[in-house]
Amino acid sequence: MGSEKIVIIGGVAGGASAAARARRLSEVAKIVLFERGPYISFANCGLPYHIAGDIADRGSLLLQTPESFHSRFNVDVRVNSEVVFINRHKKTVSVLNRFDGSEYIESYDRLLLSPGAAPVILPLPGINNPLTFSLRNIPDMDNILQSIEMNKPEHATVVGGGFIGLEMAEAFHHRGIKTTLLELSDQVMAPVDPEMAAFLHQEITSQGVDLKLGVGLNSVDYRSAGNDLLLNLGDGSTMETELLIMAIGVRPEISLAREAGLDIGKLGGIVTNDLMQTSDPSIYAVGDAVEVSDLITGEPTLIPLAGPANRQGRIAADNMLGRVESYQGTQGTSICRVFDLTVAATGKSEKALKRDGLSFEKVYVHGASHASYYPGAETVSLKLLFDPSSGKILGAQALGKEGIDKRIDVLSVAIRAGMTVEQLQHLELTYAPPFGNAKDVINQAAFVATNILKGDLKSIHFNEITNLTEDRVLLDVRGPDELSECGFIPGAINIPLCQLRDRIHELPRDKEIVVYCLVGLRGYVAHRQLINQGFNSRNLLGGYKTWLLANQ
Repeated sequence: MGSEKIVIIGGVAGGASAAARARRLSEVAKIVLFERGPYISFANCGLPYHIAGDIADRGSLLLQTPESFHSRFNVDVRVNSEVVFINRHKKTVSVLNRFDGSEYIESYDRLLLSPGAAPVILPLPGINNPLTFSLRNIPDMDNILQSIEMNKPEHATVVGGGFIGLEMAEAFHHRGIKTTLLELSDQVMAPVDPEMAAFLHQEITSQGVDLKLGVGLNSVDYRSAGNDLLLNLGDGSTMETELLIMAIGVRPEISLAREAGLDIGKLGGIVTNDLMQTSDPSIYAVGDAVEVSDLITGEPTLIPLAGPANRQGRIAADNMLGRVESYQGTQGTSICRVFDLTVAATGKSEKALKRDGLSFEKVYVHGASHASYYPGAETVSLKLLFDPSSGKILGAQALGKEGIDKRIDVLSVAIRAGMTVEQLQHLELTYAPPFGNAKDVINQAAFVATNILKGDLKSIHFNEITNLTEDRVLLDVRGPDELSECGFIPGAINIPLCQLRDRIHELPRDKEIVVYCLVGLRGYVAHRQLINQGFNSRNLLGGYKTWLLANQ
C-alpha cells in the first residue's frame, strides 16, 4: 500500500501530523494536503500569548510553511485551497482555488479529514460589526491586533470563560486594556468543579478584571460616531466597550462530512472507529471535528485538544498505509495559566461523574509545591476523584502558582494505567528541597483516599457543613490567633489540637464531632484522637480553606 495517494483536508495539528507521519512511513506515497487558509501549520494555542506580548515574534508561531513542509517531507501542499465536495463513489474531491475562484477535481485512494472546529458565534442582534472578533487562526489574531493598533481601545469585553476567553482576558490586561469577562454559567473553566474554579474567580478579580458570572450577552449596538459598542446584557444592564471577543466555545466542522453522507454522532462530531476510520473505510478523520471515546466511560465525547489531534493524525497515517494502530481514548488532560495561577485537570470532574451517574468519592489536599522550608514554596491545591469500591482513579484537578503541570501529568499517567489510590501511595517521585517533598502532594492525596477506603477516615465535605443537625458539633482545632487572622466557620467551638487531649472531656460523647483545621491535616490528627477515645467523628476534607473559597 506504499504507493497510495493520500489526500488530506486541513493542516495544523491533525492534518500536518498525519502528512509528516505518512511520509516517514513511505517514500513513494503521493501526499496532497489542502488548507483553505494561508497557513498549514501554526501554533494556534500560542495566539493569545502573541496578542499579550509574551511571544514577541509573530514568525515563531509559523511552525511550517508550504515550502519548508514540501522540502522536508515532499508533501504537495496547496494553501488557500478549499475542498468543497467529496465524491465518495468516484473517490474524488472538488477543490476551490481561493486565489482565482477556479475549481478542479483531485482523486484519492485514502482521504483524511482534519477540518477542526469553528468558534461558536451566536446569532445575536448586532453581533456582526467591525469591533467584534473570534480567535481561531493567524488572520483572526492579525485582525485583533490591527484593531488594537488602529483604535487603541481603553476597554475590552470577552464573552466566555473557557481557555481562549481566560487567555484573552489576561492578554488585554497585560496590554493595559481594562477588561470585562462575561460568563453565562456560575464558574469559569468548565473542566474543573465550582469549588476549584473559586480560586480562579478570586485571582481574576484580584487582578482588576471585571468578572461577571451568570451574565450573558443579549445584543450589541455598534455606535459609529464613537466607534464603540453598547452591550445589552442578560441581567438587564448595559455596558460600553471598544473591543469584543466571542469565546463561548467551538463546534466541530462537519459540513463536508455530512454532505458526503458520513455518519455524524449524537454530539455533533464525525463518527470514527478506533482506527480513525469514518463510516467510509477509505475516509479517515481526526482532531477537533471527531467524536472520540472517553477513556473513563467508553462513551462518545468531544474534547478539542492539540495533543489528541496530533496522536490521531499519526495513527490515521499508520492505518492508511497498511498498519493497524488503535486510538485508545481521550481523558481530557488540560492546563491553563490564569494570571499568577495555573489550573490543570485530567479525567472526569465531579460534575461529569454526577451527570454520567457514576459512583465516586473525593479528597482535597493543600500541600507545598516543594519543601516548605526552602524559599519559594507555593501551595498546590489538589482534588482527587476515585471509585469508592475499587479505588480506581477517575479524575484530578489542581491549582497553584508552581508545580501544577507535573502533578496533573503524573495523575494523567496513573489514570491511563488504570491505577488505584492504594497503588498511588507507592509512587516514588523525585525529591530534593527545591523541587518537591518527601511526601508529595500526590502521595498525600492517595494516603487520604486510602484511609477512607480502609475506614480509617470518616469524611465530610464543604457542602455538607452549612446545615449541620443538632446531633453534630463543629470543632475547629486551629490556634486562636489563626482564627482571628483567617476567620472560622460560624457555630464552631475552638479547642486547639495541642490542647485536645487535656480538654477532650469538654466534648459531648452523644454527638458526632465534625473536626476541621485550615487544610485538613491537623483535623485528621484530631479525628483519629477522637475515634481512638470512643467518639463518633468526621473530618472536613480540604479544611477551612476549601470551605471558604467554595462559599464565597
